[in-house]
Amino acid sequence: MRLFVTGATGYVGSRLVCSLLAAGHEVVVSSRRTASLRQFSWYDAVTAVEMNADDQWSAHDALQVAGQIDALYYLVHGIGQDDFDDADVRAANNVALAARDASVRRIIYLGGFVPDVDRNRLSPHLRSRADAADALNIPGGADLVWLRAAVILGAGSTSFEIIRYVADRLAVIPEPGWTRNPMDPISIRDVLHYLTAVARPEVPAGAYDIAGPDEGVRYGEVLTEYLRAIGQPRLRLPFPDVSTRLVGKVAGRIVPVPTSLTEDLVTSLDQPMAASEHTIREIVPALPGGLTPMRKAIAAAVRSPAPRPVCELSNLHHLAETDPMWAGGDAMRVRRMIGSTVSTTVSSTGRVAQSMVSLLTG
Repeated sequence: MRLFVTGATGYVGSRLVCSLLAAGHEVVVSSRRTASLRQFSWYDAVTAVEMNADDQWSAHDALQVAGQIDALYYLVHGIGQDDFDDADVRAANNVALAARDASVRRIIYLGGFVPDVDRNRLSPHLRSRADAADALNIPGGADLVWLRAAVILGAGSTSFEIIRYVADRLAVIPEPGWTRNPMDPISIRDVLHYLTAVARPEVPAGAYDIAGPDEGVRYGEVLTEYLRAIGQPRLRLPFPDVSTRLVGKVAGRIVPVPTSLTEDLVTSLDQPMAASEHTIREIVPALPGGLTPMRKAIAAAVRSPAPRPVCELSNLHHLAETDPMWAGGDAMRVRRMIGSTVSTTVSSTGRVAQSMVSLLTG
Protein backbone atom coordinates (compact mmCIF):
# COMPACT_ATOMS: atom_id res chain seq x y z
CA MET A 1 0.00 0.00 0.00
CA ARG A 2 1.00 3.63 -0.35
CA LEU A 3 0.63 5.27 3.06
CA PHE A 4 0.93 8.90 4.16
CA VAL A 5 2.23 9.68 7.68
CA THR A 6 1.68 13.06 9.29
CA GLY A 7 3.50 13.73 12.55
CA ALA A 8 6.40 11.53 11.43
CA THR A 9 8.93 13.46 13.54
CA GLY A 10 7.14 12.55 16.79
CA TYR A 11 7.69 9.63 19.14
CA VAL A 12 5.03 7.34 17.65
CA GLY A 13 5.25 8.65 14.09
CA SER A 14 9.00 8.19 13.70
CA ARG A 15 8.75 4.56 14.83
CA LEU A 16 5.62 3.93 12.77
CA VAL A 17 7.49 4.81 9.57
CA CYS A 18 9.98 2.02 10.37
CA SER A 19 7.14 -0.43 11.00
CA LEU A 20 5.39 0.43 7.75
CA LEU A 21 8.59 0.13 5.71
CA ALA A 22 9.37 -3.22 7.33
CA ALA A 23 5.89 -4.40 6.30
CA GLY A 24 6.70 -3.59 2.67
CA HIS A 25 4.60 -0.45 2.21
CA GLU A 26 5.50 2.69 0.29
CA VAL A 27 5.61 5.58 2.73
CA VAL A 28 5.09 9.32 2.22
CA VAL A 29 5.88 11.60 5.17
CA SER A 30 5.09 15.26 5.65
CA SER A 31 6.66 18.11 7.57
CA ARG A 32 6.47 21.88 7.56
CA ARG A 33 10.18 21.75 6.71
CA THR A 34 11.23 18.63 4.86
CA ALA A 35 14.86 19.35 5.78
CA SER A 36 13.97 18.41 9.37
CA LEU A 37 13.27 14.85 8.20
CA ARG A 38 16.87 14.23 7.12
CA GLN A 39 17.90 13.33 10.68
CA PHE A 40 15.82 10.14 10.58
CA SER A 41 17.39 6.91 9.40
CA TRP A 42 14.38 6.18 7.19
CA TYR A 43 14.70 9.42 5.19
CA ASP A 44 16.15 7.88 2.01
CA ALA A 45 13.46 5.18 1.98
CA VAL A 46 10.45 7.52 1.99
CA THR A 47 8.94 10.30 -0.12
CA ALA A 48 8.96 13.62 1.74
CA VAL A 49 6.44 16.39 1.05
CA GLU A 50 6.02 19.79 2.65
CA MET A 51 2.77 20.32 4.53
CA ASN A 52 1.46 22.68 7.19
CA ALA A 53 -1.75 21.14 8.55
CA ASP A 54 -2.80 24.54 9.94
CA ASP A 55 -3.11 25.82 6.36
CA GLN A 56 -5.90 24.20 4.34
CA TRP A 57 -4.23 24.99 1.01
CA SER A 58 -0.91 23.57 2.17
CA ALA A 59 -2.66 20.35 3.20
CA HIS A 60 -4.50 20.21 -0.13
CA ASP A 61 -1.34 20.76 -2.18
CA ALA A 62 0.67 18.21 -0.19
CA LEU A 63 -1.80 15.43 -0.85
CA GLN A 64 -2.04 16.32 -4.52
CA VAL A 65 1.77 16.16 -4.80
CA ALA A 66 1.88 12.86 -2.88
CA GLY A 67 -0.08 11.02 -5.58
CA GLN A 68 -2.53 8.21 -4.93
CA ILE A 69 -2.65 7.41 -1.20
CA ASP A 70 -4.40 4.35 0.21
CA ALA A 71 -4.45 5.49 3.84
CA LEU A 72 -3.31 8.51 5.84
CA TYR A 73 -2.08 8.45 9.43
CA TYR A 74 -3.08 11.51 11.40
CA LEU A 75 -0.62 11.88 14.29
CA VAL A 76 -0.55 15.67 14.51
CA HIS A 77 -1.28 17.43 17.79
CA GLY A 78 -0.33 20.78 19.26
CA ILE A 79 -0.56 19.99 22.96
CA GLY A 80 1.69 22.28 24.97
CA GLN A 81 1.10 25.21 22.62
CA ASP A 82 -1.25 28.16 23.17
CA ASP A 83 -4.87 27.43 22.18
CA PHE A 84 -3.83 23.97 21.00
CA ASP A 85 -7.35 22.55 21.36
CA ASP A 86 -8.94 24.82 18.75
CA ALA A 87 -5.86 24.59 16.52
CA ASP A 88 -5.99 20.78 16.62
CA VAL A 89 -9.57 20.72 15.41
CA ARG A 90 -8.87 23.14 12.55
CA ALA A 91 -5.81 21.17 11.46
CA ALA A 92 -7.72 17.88 11.53
CA ASN A 93 -10.50 19.35 9.41
CA ASN A 94 -7.99 20.78 6.92
CA VAL A 95 -6.38 17.37 6.46
CA ALA A 96 -9.76 15.60 6.22
CA LEU A 97 -10.89 17.95 3.45
CA ALA A 98 -7.58 17.55 1.60
CA ALA A 99 -7.82 13.75 1.92
CA ARG A 100 -11.34 13.82 0.50
CA ASP A 101 -10.21 15.90 -2.47
CA ALA A 102 -7.34 13.45 -3.07
CA SER A 103 -9.66 10.41 -2.85
CA VAL A 104 -7.83 8.94 0.15
CA ARG A 105 -9.83 5.93 1.27
CA ARG A 106 -8.89 5.77 4.95
CA ILE A 107 -7.65 8.02 7.76
CA ILE A 108 -6.07 6.37 10.81
CA TYR A 109 -6.06 8.50 13.93
CA LEU A 110 -4.33 7.82 17.24
CA GLY A 111 -6.11 9.59 20.08
CA GLY A 112 -6.96 9.03 23.73
CA PHE A 113 -9.73 7.24 25.59
CA VAL A 114 -12.81 9.39 26.03
CA PRO A 115 -14.40 8.91 29.46
CA ASP A 116 -18.18 8.58 29.46
CA VAL A 117 -18.86 12.08 30.79
CA ASP A 118 -19.97 15.42 29.38
CA ARG A 119 -17.15 16.66 27.14
CA ASN A 120 -17.24 20.02 28.91
CA ARG A 121 -15.94 18.22 32.02
CA LEU A 122 -12.90 16.90 30.19
CA SER A 123 -9.49 18.57 30.22
CA PRO A 124 -8.62 20.59 27.09
CA HIS A 125 -6.26 17.78 26.03
CA LEU A 126 -8.84 14.97 26.21
CA ARG A 127 -11.58 17.15 24.72
CA SER A 128 -9.39 18.19 21.79
CA ARG A 129 -8.50 14.56 21.06
CA ALA A 130 -12.20 13.69 20.78
CA ASP A 131 -13.05 16.84 18.83
CA ALA A 132 -10.22 16.14 16.38
CA ALA A 133 -11.74 12.72 15.68
CA ASP A 134 -15.04 14.40 14.84
CA ALA A 135 -13.23 16.86 12.54
CA LEU A 136 -11.57 14.01 10.65
CA ASN A 137 -14.86 12.20 10.02
CA ILE A 138 -16.49 14.41 7.38
CA PRO A 139 -19.35 13.66 4.95
CA GLY A 140 -18.07 12.07 1.75
CA GLY A 141 -14.57 11.83 3.18
CA ALA A 142 -12.25 8.95 3.96
CA ASP A 143 -13.45 6.33 6.40
CA LEU A 144 -11.97 6.79 9.87
CA VAL A 145 -10.21 4.30 12.10
CA TRP A 146 -9.75 5.88 15.52
CA LEU A 147 -7.41 4.02 17.85
CA ARG A 148 -7.81 5.23 21.45
CA ALA A 149 -5.01 4.75 23.98
CA ALA A 150 -3.90 5.93 27.39
CA VAL A 151 -0.25 6.12 28.54
CA ILE A 152 2.17 4.68 25.98
CA LEU A 153 5.10 2.89 27.61
CA GLY A 154 8.59 3.25 26.16
CA ALA A 155 11.70 5.39 26.55
CA GLY A 156 11.04 8.68 24.76
CA SER A 157 7.26 8.62 25.27
CA THR A 158 6.35 11.94 26.89
CA SER A 159 4.00 10.38 29.46
CA PHE A 160 6.57 7.76 30.43
CA GLU A 161 9.34 10.35 30.70
CA ILE A 162 7.25 12.50 33.06
CA ILE A 163 6.76 9.46 35.31
CA ARG A 164 10.48 8.71 35.11
CA TYR A 165 11.62 12.18 36.16
CA VAL A 166 9.07 12.53 38.96
CA ALA A 167 10.25 9.20 40.41
CA ASP A 168 13.95 9.94 39.89
CA ARG A 169 13.96 13.47 41.26
CA LEU A 170 11.60 13.28 44.25
CA ALA A 171 12.66 11.45 47.42
CA VAL A 172 9.09 11.83 48.70
CA ILE A 173 6.33 11.40 46.14
CA PRO A 174 2.86 12.84 46.90
CA GLU A 175 -0.04 10.67 45.78
CA PRO A 176 -3.32 12.54 45.17
CA GLY A 177 -6.58 10.65 45.26
CA TRP A 178 -6.87 10.59 41.47
CA THR A 179 -3.77 8.34 41.20
CA ARG A 180 -6.19 5.53 42.13
CA ASN A 181 -8.24 6.12 38.97
CA PRO A 182 -8.25 3.18 36.51
CA MET A 183 -5.79 3.52 33.62
CA ASP A 184 -4.86 0.96 30.96
CA PRO A 185 -1.33 1.58 29.63
CA ILE A 186 -0.02 0.06 26.41
CA SER A 187 3.44 -0.74 25.11
CA ILE A 188 4.79 1.18 22.11
CA ARG A 189 5.39 -2.25 20.51
CA ASP A 190 1.67 -3.01 20.59
CA VAL A 191 0.65 0.50 19.49
CA LEU A 192 2.79 0.16 16.36
CA HIS A 193 1.41 -3.33 15.69
CA TYR A 194 -2.17 -2.07 15.77
CA LEU A 195 -1.43 1.06 13.75
CA THR A 196 0.26 -0.97 11.03
CA ALA A 197 -2.48 -3.60 10.92
CA VAL A 198 -5.48 -1.26 10.62
CA ALA A 199 -4.27 0.16 7.31
CA ARG A 200 -5.72 -2.98 5.74
CA PRO A 201 -9.14 -2.31 4.16
CA GLU A 202 -10.59 -5.50 5.69
CA VAL A 203 -10.37 -3.88 9.14
CA PRO A 204 -13.74 -2.11 9.51
CA ALA A 205 -13.80 1.63 10.07
CA GLY A 206 -14.69 2.71 13.60
CA ALA A 207 -13.30 3.56 17.03
CA TYR A 208 -11.25 0.96 18.88
CA ASP A 209 -9.74 1.03 22.36
CA ILE A 210 -6.22 -0.39 22.51
CA ALA A 211 -4.59 -1.47 25.76
CA GLY A 212 -2.04 -3.87 27.17
CA PRO A 213 -2.85 -7.21 28.83
CA ASP A 214 -2.75 -5.97 32.45
CA GLU A 215 -6.19 -5.68 34.05
CA GLY A 216 -7.32 -3.35 36.81
CA VAL A 217 -4.30 -1.05 36.54
CA ARG A 218 -4.39 2.34 38.24
CA TYR A 219 -2.27 5.41 37.62
CA GLY A 220 -0.15 4.86 40.71
CA GLU A 221 0.75 1.31 39.67
CA VAL A 222 2.73 2.55 36.68
CA LEU A 223 4.89 4.51 39.11
CA THR A 224 5.18 1.40 41.30
CA GLU A 225 6.44 -0.67 38.37
CA TYR A 226 8.95 2.01 37.44
CA LEU A 227 10.34 2.12 40.99
CA ARG A 228 10.57 -1.67 40.99
CA ALA A 229 12.46 -1.59 37.67
CA ILE A 230 15.06 0.89 38.93
CA GLY A 231 15.30 -0.75 42.36
CA GLN A 232 15.03 2.54 44.23
CA PRO A 233 12.07 2.74 46.64
CA ARG A 234 10.57 6.12 47.46
CA LEU A 235 8.43 7.39 50.31
CA ARG A 236 4.93 7.91 48.96
CA LEU A 237 2.47 10.05 50.91
CA PRO A 238 -1.28 10.40 50.24
CA PHE A 239 -2.59 13.87 49.42
CA PRO A 240 -6.23 13.15 48.61
CA ASP A 241 -7.43 16.65 47.75
CA VAL A 242 -4.70 17.91 45.41
CA SER A 243 -5.97 18.78 41.92
CA THR A 244 -4.35 17.62 38.69
CA ARG A 245 -3.95 21.26 37.66
CA LEU A 246 -1.81 22.05 40.70
CA VAL A 247 0.24 18.86 40.32
CA GLY A 248 0.72 19.68 36.65
CA LYS A 249 2.13 23.10 37.47
CA VAL A 250 4.50 21.65 40.09
CA ALA A 251 5.59 18.77 37.85
CA GLY A 252 6.19 21.23 35.02
CA ARG A 253 8.89 22.84 37.13
CA ILE A 254 10.46 19.58 38.29
CA VAL A 255 10.90 17.65 35.06
CA PRO A 256 12.89 18.70 31.97
CA VAL A 257 9.96 17.94 29.65
CA PRO A 258 8.61 21.27 28.27
CA THR A 259 6.59 22.89 31.06
CA SER A 260 3.37 23.60 29.14
CA LEU A 261 3.37 20.05 27.72
CA THR A 262 3.75 18.55 31.20
CA GLU A 263 1.01 20.76 32.65
CA ASP A 264 -1.46 19.87 29.89
CA LEU A 265 -0.82 16.13 30.14
CA VAL A 266 -0.95 15.92 33.94
CA THR A 267 -4.14 18.00 34.05
CA SER A 268 -5.79 15.23 31.96
CA LEU A 269 -5.30 12.63 34.70
CA ASP A 270 -8.41 13.58 36.69
CA GLN A 271 -10.54 11.15 34.66
CA PRO A 272 -10.34 7.33 34.47
CA MET A 273 -8.55 6.22 31.30
CA ALA A 274 -9.54 2.59 30.98
CA ALA A 275 -10.55 0.69 27.85
CA SER A 276 -14.30 0.26 27.52
CA GLU A 277 -14.08 -2.50 24.89
CA HIS A 278 -11.53 -4.84 23.28
CA THR A 279 -13.00 -5.41 19.82
CA ILE A 280 -9.64 -4.79 18.16
CA ARG A 281 -8.27 -8.00 19.69
CA GLU A 282 -10.86 -10.00 17.75
CA ILE A 283 -9.88 -8.35 14.47
CA VAL A 284 -6.12 -7.94 14.81
CA PRO A 285 -4.26 -10.88 16.38
CA ALA A 286 -1.47 -9.94 18.80
CA LEU A 287 2.18 -10.38 17.86
CA PRO A 288 3.89 -13.69 18.73
CA GLY A 289 4.16 -13.89 22.50
CA GLY A 290 0.99 -11.85 22.99
CA LEU A 291 0.50 -8.30 24.20
CA THR A 292 3.36 -6.77 26.19
CA PRO A 293 2.85 -6.69 29.97
CA MET A 294 3.38 -3.35 31.68
CA ARG A 295 6.25 -4.72 33.79
CA LYS A 296 8.12 -5.97 30.72
CA ALA A 297 7.66 -2.72 28.78
CA ILE A 298 8.83 -0.54 31.68
CA ALA A 299 11.83 -2.77 32.41
CA ALA A 300 12.92 -2.58 28.77
CA ALA A 301 12.53 1.21 28.73
CA VAL A 302 14.61 1.56 31.91
CA ARG A 303 17.38 -0.64 30.46
CA SER A 304 17.63 1.38 27.24
CA PRO A 305 21.23 1.54 26.01
CA ALA A 306 22.73 4.53 24.21
CA PRO A 307 20.29 5.89 21.61
CA ARG A 308 20.44 4.34 18.15
CA PRO A 309 18.89 5.24 14.78
CA VAL A 310 15.15 4.79 15.08
CA CYS A 311 14.89 1.91 12.60
CA GLU A 312 17.81 0.06 14.21
CA LEU A 313 16.46 -0.27 17.75
CA SER A 314 17.02 -3.77 19.15
CA ASN A 315 13.95 -3.22 21.33
CA LEU A 316 11.12 -0.84 20.45
CA HIS A 317 11.02 0.40 24.07
CA HIS A 318 14.56 1.78 23.77
CA LEU A 319 15.56 5.38 23.09
CA ALA A 320 16.21 6.58 19.53
CA GLU A 321 18.77 9.20 18.48
CA THR A 322 15.95 11.39 17.21
CA ASP A 323 13.95 11.40 20.45
CA PRO A 324 14.02 14.73 22.34
CA MET A 325 17.22 15.56 24.20
CA TRP A 326 15.25 15.66 27.46
CA ALA A 327 14.26 11.99 27.12
CA GLY A 328 16.01 9.09 28.82
CA GLY A 329 16.60 10.27 32.39
CA ASP A 330 19.23 12.56 33.84
CA ALA A 331 22.24 10.27 33.31
CA MET A 332 21.28 9.65 29.69
CA ARG A 333 20.65 13.36 29.13
CA VAL A 334 24.18 14.19 30.28
CA ARG A 335 25.71 11.51 28.05
CA ARG A 336 23.70 12.72 25.05
CA MET A 337 24.63 16.35 25.66
CA ILE A 338 28.32 15.47 25.95
CA GLY A 339 28.11 13.32 22.83
CA SER A 340 26.36 16.09 20.91
CA THR A 341 28.96 18.65 22.03
CA VAL A 342 31.88 16.41 21.09
CA SER A 343 30.30 15.61 17.71
CA THR A 344 29.74 19.30 16.97
CA THR A 345 33.30 20.18 18.03
CA VAL A 346 34.84 17.42 15.90
CA SER A 347 32.71 18.41 12.93
CA SER A 348 33.66 22.10 13.29
CA THR A 349 37.34 21.23 13.68
CA GLY A 350 37.18 19.08 10.59
CA ARG A 351 35.62 21.88 8.55
CA VAL A 352 38.26 24.36 9.71
CA ALA A 353 41.06 21.93 8.87
CA GLN A 354 39.58 21.25 5.45
CA SER A 355 39.34 24.99 4.77
CA MET A 356 42.98 25.51 5.77
CA VAL A 357 44.11 22.67 3.50
CA SER A 358 42.13 24.20 0.64
CA LEU A 359 43.75 27.59 1.20
CA LEU A 360 47.26 26.15 1.40
CA THR A 361 46.85 23.96 -1.69
CA GLY A 362 44.76 26.39 -3.67
